[in-house]
Amino acid sequence: MVDRALAEAISYALMRFVAGAMFVFHGIQKIFGEFTAKAPPELWTQKWFGGVIELIGGVLIAVGLFTRPAAVLASGTMAVAYWQFHAIEKGHMLPVVNGGELAALYCFVFLFIAVRGAGSFSLDRQLGRA
Repeated sequence: MVDRALAEAISYALMRFVAGAMFVFHGIQKIFGEFTAKAPPELWTQKWFGGVIELIGGVLIAVGLFTRPAAVLASGTMAVAYWQFHAIEKGHMLPVVNGGELAALYCFVFLFIAVRGAGSFSLDRQLGRA
């Protein structure tokens, strides 16, 4: 039988890693135009900075380094993305209608990570920061 605390630590680390890694791919899409038919945004624009946050923040969250500040920044970025580019721009509050499900979900997953911290299996823990 697996120790419950170990199972929780492993599942949290997997969730943090997968959420961070998936966020990285959104950054790659925005910054480099890979995995998408959309052209990359102009340098120094709001969408370009969002892509930089997704790319760098996603890496930091995935490996568990500077996890709390990276997750706070990522959560805030997704809150802005939801309200500005989904709710307001598309004129509807419901995520299922305005296409903002992923932004809303990322916002709250990263908020949870920011509150909980890096966890046992992280670089922050290895460096004595967690």
